[in-house]
Amino acid sequence: MAPNTAPSFRKKALPDPLPLDSGRELAGVEIAFETYGELNVDRSNAILVFHALTGDQFVASEHPVTGKQGWWERMVGPGKPIDTARYYVICANVLGSCMGSTGPASPDADGKPYAKQFPVITIRDMVRAQMRLLDVLGIETLHAVVGGSMGGMQALSCAANFPERTNRVLAIATTARHSAQNIAFHEVGRQAIMADPDWQGGAYYGSNTPDKGLSVARMAAHITYLSEAGLTEKFGRRLQDRDEKSFGFDADFQVESYLRHQGISFTDRFDANSYLYITRAMDYFDLAEEHGGRLANAFRAASDTRFCLVSFDTDWLYTTADMREIVHALNAVAAPVSFVELSAPYGHDSFLLDVPALDRVVKGFIG
Repeated sequence: MAPNTAPSFRKKALPDPLPLDSGRELAGVEIAFETYGELNVDRSNAILVFHALTGDQFVASEHPVTGKQGWWERMVGPGKPIDTARYYVICANVLGSCMGSTGPASPDADGKPYAKQFPVITIRDMVRAQMRLLDVLGIETLHAVVGGSMGGMQALSCAANFPERTNRVLAIATTARHSAQNIAFHEVGRQAIMADPDWQGGAYYGSNTPDKGLSVARMAAHITYLSEAGLTEKFGRRLQDRDEKSFGFDADFQVESYLRHQGISFTDRFDANSYLYITRAMDYFDLAEEHGGRLANAFRAASDTRFCLVSFDTDWLYTTADMREIVHALNAVAAPVSFVELSAPYGHDSFLLDVPALDRVVKGFIG
């Protein structure tokens, strides 16, 4: 009989309140997730895929809102680098997000959405929630954790804080902490949302939503995901096909039209408050600070875990230098680590796009 590789969409309630880094506890947490493939008898073939900031659990299946294919369908599936004919793949919507897991839009004890009353969360909180999900699923140890961008932060956090839960860590296009520039770009996006009159201090549920602000936030962030060479090749300074210039009212340049489309389409599937909370969690992330100020300390208990780190030469958001810092920390505790910088023209988004060399690295490391 052929293995069942079809996706399975589910939601699980965590049985106990979830402790948070803020000192608060969050009761009634639900985690939405999808699974692909079948768990083997000894439960040793599970792989947890962590998604990025604006991603979700629909890693390799059609998105229920947009109708688009999964964000990593080229990587996850039967016979693909993360082979669902061999492995049981889990992808969960992170805590604080808006595709089924508990977040700002979820009902508080009074039945009204949390909105700004939702507690501050961290990357470690997101990982902690997913480790609780594994407990509910009866999975003690993972074959591997995999993630790119914010997903890579979660993969590193899992290794640092729950080293007994995984045998392999694949972290792609990520960092151990945000730079001032990273934080600055996120702050521009947050201010755009909060400057939208429809934000209403976060209490917009049931009324007009701050789509204009969220759209601008997405536009600003999307620029950081691309490379200058990629933008130049795709758009250059080409104008829209019309006779007169608009002096800023309409999109004169093709790149303007592209960014506006990215922003507007994003508002159909994402919650503005979730964007505020998750970007702040990314900005707070600092593995060294969490472990006494020395990055190597974060991985001291994970010295038996195998690591693979991948960067891209055109990624200026999380650079090769950022990732080499992680490699040096792993070397300092003698953790087995391999590292490769791949060449791709797409900037930070290279991990989501057609880069055959990445396929080979992932397949070789996952085994």
